[in-house]
This record gives sequence, C-alpha cells and structure tokens, in this order.
Amino acid sequence: MRKYVMAALGGTVAGLLLTTQVAGPLVAQEQARSKSVYEQLDLFGDIFERIRGQYVEEVETDKLIEAAINGMLTSLDPHSSYLPPEDFDDMQVQTRGEFGGLGIEVTQEDGFVKVVSPMDGTPADAAGIEAGDFITHVNGESMLGLTLDQAVDMMRGPVGSEIIITVVREGKTEPFDVSIIRDTIKLVAARSRVVGDTVVVRLTTFNDQTFSGLKEGLEKGAKELGGLDKVNGVVLDLRNNPGGLLTQAIQVSDAFLDKGEIVSTRGREAGDGERFNATPGDLIGGKPMVVLINSGSASASEIVAGALQDHRRAIVVGNKSFGKGSVQTVIPLRGEGAMRLTTARYYTPSGRSIQALGVAPDIVVNQPPAKPAETEAETETEAQASAAARSRSEADLRGVLSNDSMTEDEKKQMEAERARAEEAAKLRDEDYQLAYAVDILKGLSAIAPKP
Repeated sequence: MRKYVMAALGGTVAGLLLTTQVAGPLVAQEQARSKSVYEQLDLFGDIFERIRGQYVEEVETDKLIEAAINGMLTSLDPHSSYLPPEDFDDMQVQTRGEFGGLGIEVTQEDGFVKVVSPMDGTPADAAGIEAGDFITHVNGESMLGLTLDQAVDMMRGPVGSEIIITVVREGKTEPFDVSIIRDTIKLVAARSRVVGDTVVVRLTTFNDQTFSGLKEGLEKGAKELGGLDKVNGVVLDLRNNPGGLLTQAIQVSDAFLDKGEIVSTRGREAGDGERFNATPGDLIGGKPMVVLINSGSASASEIVAGALQDHRRAIVVGNKSFGKGSVQTVIPLRGEGAMRLTTARYYTPSGRSIQALGVAPDIVVNQPPAKPAETEAETETEAQASAAARSRSEADLRGVLSNDSMTEDEKKQMEAERARAEEAAKLRDEDYQLAYAVDILKGLSAIAPKP
C-alpha cells in the first residue's frame, strides 16, 4: 500500500513539475506579447499627442484617427481599407447600380492607381480609358504616395464637372492627358443581343440586378430566334467586368450548372471556410457556351469563369483575367463607418486559387488594336470594286445552268442563312474576340448530331 501511495505522490509531483515547465513559459510568452502590444499602443499615443501639440499646423483629431486606421488596413493588402460614413453610403448605393463618378474600377500598384476596367457606357469608357492604364496625375497633381481611397477622393467631384487625368499606357512612349466630364453612373448590369443563331449576354458588373438581367436577356434572345431550340449556343461576355457581389456570381454560375461545387472560400482558421454548390436546373438546357474574359475581368467574374471552366460547361476564350482571388467582408463600425477587410481566399471547384494568377483561357485570342482612322476607309470606288471581286461566282456567268435540286422556299431559307452568316462575319471588324466566340458555337452546332 505504501508503494502505491508513494507512486501516486511521485506521479503528482511529476505532473506538477511538467505543468510548471510547460505552462510557465506559455504564460511568460503571453505576458511578453501583451506587454509588447501595450508598449506599441503607448508609442502610438505619444506620437498622436506630439502631432496634435507640435505639428506646424493645427490638425483635426478625427482626421488623424481616420488616417491611422486606414493606414493600418491598407498596409495589409490592396483591397482592405477604412470606409468613412460617406464612402460606406456610396458603396451601398453602387451595389444597387447607380452612383456618381467616372465609371472605372481601380486598384493600386507601384504607388499609382491602376485601372482594373472601365465600365460600359460610362464617361471613362467613352473617353477611351482601358484596363491596365495607370493614372499618375489628376488635374496636374501627382497621385504617387496616396492611399487608394485618397486617390479615389481626388477623382470624385460634382456631376458635370471636368477632370483631367494623366495616363500611362503600355505601348505608348509618353504619358498623355484625358479630359473626362463626371456624370451619374447608371449601370445596366446585363445587355443581350443576337448574332446569327447565338445569344450574346454581356455582364458589366455583379450588383443586385445582375442575375435578373441575365435571365431576362437569355429569354429575350431565345424569343427573338423563335425559341430555345433555335439557339446554337450562348456567349457570356465578362470582359472588363470588375466583379461585385459574391452572391450574384454564385447565382450566375448556378444558372448554367445542374450540380457540383461553384466556389469555396477558406479563411484564416480551418472552420472559417464555406462551400457553395449548384442546384438542379440549367437556364439554357445544356446548350454550348463560350465565356469571354480579359485582363479587366476580376473577382466575381473570375468565380463564374473558373466554375464553368472547371465543370467543362463552357469554353473560356480571350486573355488571362486580373487575378483577384480574395474575399472582402464589409464590417460596419461605430460612427456609421465600416471597414473592408480581406477575410478569405476563394477557390474554383478543382481547388485552384487564382489569386495573383488569374483564370487562363482555354483559347487565347488577342483583341487587335483599333485601326487608325485614316486607314480604315477605302474610297467608294475601291470599296465597290473590292465587293464586286469578292461576290463574283458561277451564278454571275452568262447562260448559267439553274439549280434544280432546291425548291423556291429552300432557296429563300438558304439565302437567309447566308445573310446571317455574312452579318456575323462583319462582327470581326467590330469585335474580333466576340466574333471568334460566335464562330466556335457555330462550328459546334455544325457537327452536333441532329435531333
């Protein structure tokens, strides 16, 4: 019995020694960490008071605090920032699709503002601003060293007022100035058109109107062609779409998928991740799809392109996308402001992160630069001669034999199909990437088995 008691005492003493050896250093580390934090906060307080008391000009206390908060957030990554009350209100208005400004989505790179993409139909788009442009000056004032929010503030102003921005563009040897008149930006999230037998839906942003606009555009295009069975495929144009609401990206992806994962997010802790799956139902009944992307396709656009590509639901055509694979959470704060904080990365269904890499298209198609105005037009005589040479055929020869294998109705149908094909071919001069996408769907329909 005495041996058991001694053994128990020995075990207790050993346990106490082990607890002391392990817990002691942990407590000491935690105390040291807390001490370090308090020392840093004391340092901040000391600097804050010295600025208030000794800076050459009197400064507003709330501006100092706001700058300190924003500096802390912007030091994390390009997409985290502080939103003062007025900026928070503007952001909420933007997700509803109407706001004032130039109409560009921007980020920051090498200390300058970089255009992610101009938005369709906005003053910036009309002025010729392109994805990848760097904005170095506003009204002659340098933007180097400013935070992104400060730079955006410089570009804001009353509707109808003029702003002159200095642009540096790849391929141009010198910076150049662009004059833009600020306007109220009314974003139409989705636009549709019919090219040949293809329905083209262009998504300009992911706001509250995107999914409903997509659905309406698909229905309108199918009706114009005489029903969904007459549609040979759909082109989803996501070029220069800077992204927006994650919920809308999921809905758009789900519109074309019957099952499987759409996107997953992974945060700092293992339990912070989420997975979003598709529900049964395909708005176009499995018709072939092409998704168009370029370097201005970012965030939510990349979620959609990545999901449809991984599920082999669509052929992705164009250029590599922007590569914004992070999730920002807007967290309301006291005082009616908020902070935009990067809280997770998102992953495509195959588990790949596109952060800083982008979505690589299945088929790379570059958009040719616009031709200079002086070389675009031929003289009227040259144009007529060229058209005549292209259209000369057996049917133009004197005494030609007639075609006895087709009825008059069949001939009319053939002529109508030829006219549609020629109309689609004209698109190459207007938008080569879109024409390429339409040609892919036309080719697929040509070899598809007949019902």
